[in-house]
Amino acid sequence: MTDIHHQIVIDAPVSEVYAALATADAISAWWDKQTPVQTDHGLVLQHYAGSEHGIVKLQVSELVPNKRVEWACISTHPKTSPASAWTGTHFVFELTPLAESTTLDFRQTGYDERSQFLESNTRAWGQVLQNLKKVVESRRAAQRGAPRVTPSA
Repeated sequence: MTDIHHQIVIDAPVSEVYAALATADAISAWWDKQTPVQTDHGLVLQHYAGSEHGIVKLQVSELVPNKRVEWACISTHPKTSPASAWTGTHFVFELTPLAESTTLDFRQTGYDERSQFLESNTRAWGQVLQNLKKVVESRRAAQRGAPRVTPSA
């Protein structure tokens, strides 16, 4: 087993990055639309990844405010789907404050290194995390109040 790992710096306080990871609505802004489902085993985030993949189910394993978010993939998928390699893996987001920014360490743990989807899933997570960065930083810029440009007469 291996881990997919990405580290990015997001120009926003740790509380804002955590907020983007902690709820279904916030995750929906930078990834796929999430539907929260309360089960006997806790909160499960679900999203429809398309007909070839089916519904991805991520059980929320841990929420430590401003420090860590962890999900466990509990869904199964057709062997032809890249999501098939996710079953049983964990998605871990660790946050470290860095002045006015946040370092995000992302790991998808327990990934089968023999999977034909390892490379494509690694690239896909890189793109998804860049989208998270873009969404959080855009919100941050909007909160700061982008300078207004006045047309000249």
